Amino acid sequence: MDENLNKKATKNIMSYIIVFLVGCLIMYAVVYFFPITVTEELTKEVRDVTINDTGIAEAVQKVYDAVVVVSTYREGSYIASGTGFVYRQDGDTYYLLTNYHVIENGDNVTVTFTNESVVETEIVGYDEYSDIAVLAIKSDEELMVAELGDNSLSRVGDTAFAVGAPLDSAYSWTVTRGIISGKDRFVEVDSNSTVMKVMQTDAAINSGNSGGPLCNANGEVIGITSLKLVSSGVEGMGFAIPIEDAVEKAEQIIDGEVISYPYIGISMTDFASAYYTQYYSLIRKSGLENGVIVISVENDSPAAEGGMKANDIITAIDGEEVTNVAYLKYYLYQHKAGDTVTITVYRDGDTHDLKITLGSDGQTL
Repeated sequence: MDENLNKKATKNIMSYIIVFLVGCLIMYAVVYFFPITVTEELTKEVRDVTINDTGIAEAVQKVYDAVVVVSTYREGSYIASGTGFVYRQDGDTYYLLTNYHVIENGDNVTVTFTNESVVETEIVGYDEYSDIAVLAIKSDEELMVAELGDNSLSRVGDTAFAVGAPLDSAYSWTVTRGIISGKDRFVEVDSNSTVMKVMQTDAAINSGNSGGPLCNANGEVIGITSLKLVSSGVEGMGFAIPIEDAVEKAEQIIDGEVISYPYIGISMTDFASAYYTQYYSLIRKSGLENGVIVISVENDSPAAEGGMKANDIITAIDGEEVTNVAYLKYYLYQHKAGDTVTITVYRDGDTHDLKITLGSDGQTL
């Protein structure tokens, strides 16, 4: 009896093995002789899965109607355009942010909304060095106000998008998408010889985008597009002022505060501008590669009281290297009148640390 059971079990096992081997052979034959059919089926399956990305349309809609085209006029003649956006409501008054250079030299500014309505604005004020301007309009109708984000929470690699009017009004409310490529970038601005600390993005930003919002994936504004690095061989490098910096200046403007910057009372030039002038010998003798040359010092100024002299070469402020006039302004402008800073100068082969208490008389430097 046991022997018959063993024979039966062995027979069943052998049957399973034979069936398994035959199945393997059939599968191998199908793959070998019909590979294209299998590949096509697998490819189609993958494609069906990956076509469901709806993009950032929902985020764009949260800010889209708050964005305006800014048109600047002087004595009735059109001189410039850019972008702006509604960022604050106070009753029936709406405040808009844009760049100073968008409205520079203008005496009348209008804004165009997505519904094509054109509204004349009040120029509330501006700050040239932070490149921020504030406009105001009154409206009985409810307008969309952009939601502001927290730039400190953004990370390199986060999705970012810009809304603006690149090139001209024919391309108004163009949306471009990219990522945050860098934070705390220092970019020199030739128009006023300053340095700005900005965010970097690869979202396309062109002339006309200036003053528009740079947003995160939630549709919250984290920056104001302001600059584009334009150079042969350079692509995809746009810049935006962090929203916290912009709003801080805007609130001061709205509150009627006088925005002033520290004053030390010198005239100056940097190495790049002075190398082939009467300062050539001074530069060569110093052995320095860069710095700011003091041309003259005003009498009774903070610089004079701190012991600064003509032909001093400024090399640092509070230990931060000063390579040119733009960086000198940047580090000084981190302070306010009344602060005492340490300015390092090179003089007659020696380095001196001068304690200078910053003043303010409506002038800069």
